[in-house]
Amino acid sequence: MTKRHRTAVRIGAACASLLIVGATPAPLPPARLFIASDSTAQDYRPDKYPQSGWGTMLRCAFGPEVTIANHAMAGRSTKSFMAEGRLDAIARDLRSGDTLLIQFGHNDANQAKPERYAPIPEYESNLKRFIAVARAAGARPVLLTPVTRRAFKDGHVVPSFPTYSDAARRVAAQEHVPLIDLAALSEHWIDGLGPDGSRVYYLHYAKGEGLPGFAEAVDDDTHFSELGARRIADLVAGGLAGTHLPIARHVLKNRASLTRATAAGGPSCAG
Repeated sequence: MTKRHRTAVRIGAACASLLIVGATPAPLPPARLFIASDSTAQDYRPDKYPQSGWGTMLRCAFGPEVTIANHAMAGRSTKSFMAEGRLDAIARDLRSGDTLLIQFGHNDANQAKPERYAPIPEYESNLKRFIAVARAAGARPVLLTPVTRRAFKDGHVVPSFPTYSDAARRVAAQEHVPLIDLAALSEHWIDGLGPDGSRVYYLHYAKGEGLPGFAEAVDDDTHFSELGARRIADLVAGGLAGTHLPIARHVLKNRASLTRATAAGGPSCAG
């Protein structure tokens, strides 16, 4: 081998080493994500299993550098969430660079509960208040349309809260806020499964199945089983990945734990 060839080999080896080193991605910085929502997203105690919220399972869409503060609580609307000081609690903890997910509508639409009910103009005003709180802290707000219930007519899903979904879309456009159209995404998914195929993703269990949360039979087309919460979390994660927000780069491409076919018996992130 000539001197020139030996030099070329050394240079080539050095370049290859640099390429290998360069191929190793730098670790992502810490990030924080807050959730303001209702029972569809909240964390549940083990004695409520298999009832699960998508906010719990969303943790499986991120690496350990992301911290999720799930403030979702059952029965809350935009109105009651604020009246109870829950938005104030988030505001005290929010800081620049954080992300706030905002999903309401199920309870805002409940006219039988005046402490919850928010007619459309009030609902829109309330959403704008959530957005303003996030922006005041330097955080990034994201609006979500309300996730679908399992309601079918003539073999197809009936939109659950269309006027509230439309209102959230309007507010997102007016305020230039990213929108995850969870209503449309979940309706499309459930519609594709059909009435029978979608049962497993909601709370449909017979008496005596040995589940800690439901000693008696339950037929609930609003709240999610473990598998349902996982799939909805995957839809939310996909929506976040499609935004141009800093949190998007933290969303894992491989989210096998959110699309698993069998329940894990809890919020495990194993695939």
